[in-house]
Amino acid sequence: MKDHNDVYRLANGVEIPCIGFGMWQTPDDETGVKAVKSAIEAGYTHIDTAQAYGNEDCVRIAIEETGLDRKKLFITTKLTNPNHTYELTMSSFEESLKKLGTDYVDLFLIHWPNPKPFRDRWQEANAQTWRAMEELYEAGKIRSIGISNFRRHHIDALLETARIKPMVNQIRLCPGETQDEVVDYCRSQGMILEAYSPLGTGKIFAVPQMQKLAEKYGRSIAQICIRWSLQRGYLPLPKSVTPSRIEENLKVFDFELEEEDVRLIAGLTGCVGLSSDPDQRPF
Repeated sequence: MKDHNDVYRLANGVEIPCIGFGMWQTPDDETGVKAVKSAIEAGYTHIDTAQAYGNEDCVRIAIEETGLDRKKLFITTKLTNPNHTYELTMSSFEESLKKLGTDYVDLFLIHWPNPKPFRDRWQEANAQTWRAMEELYEAGKIRSIGISNFRRHHIDALLETARIKPMVNQIRLCPGETQDEVVDYCRSQGMILEAYSPLGTGKIFAVPQMQKLAEKYGRSIAQICIRWSLQRGYLPLPKSVTPSRIEENLKVFDFELEEEDVRLIAGLTGCVGLSSDPDQRPF
């Protein structure tokens, strides 16, 4: 049976821990620092933040306070939407390094494919951004590069000029939201699929079928969701600021869902809402 130290191997050979600690909506204050420290103490070695989250500083402070060797952590951050130019990618990345207190990140992603400020020229903006990321990758400042919220047409546009293929696509994957077409295409291009909001932003706890499965397996609904995500071959990024839940979310390696239950969960279409169109996001 797997454990929390298990990894996926990216297309370039870099190993990425199979569960990450998500930091979306985690406050940039003592609560955020405590959450990251709790995650590290529970055994997470994979931390997922973003420029847009405004909490990169929490990661630096938590690492400093735990005293953990930076090399034992896998740190992801993402380019925020207003920075989709070559120059702003470069300068904002350096700012992220300072906030994170490191001289490299393990994974850097384009957060959204079609930000509002670049809506009439998103293809060129992404090409500029990716060129900067490729240079940072080749300089050793980024160990792996990828994308987030990209659909097939965004990927195809990027691949027209990319020298290096994205190694990851981080998208919303949760019960009833499997985005099979995007997932299949990304896998055909050699990408790992990271699953953000694997608990459906909390809505999953009210779904009767999930409550029954939790009773069947003697597990929490959150654990059922995370286990399902792993059995689908995704890399889930659960988030919490509650130490007991942070720890619980990592205890998913000593049981397995029956295949019919994996299919049942996938088929709960729309039970926690469906993803919005990234070409229509208002930011």
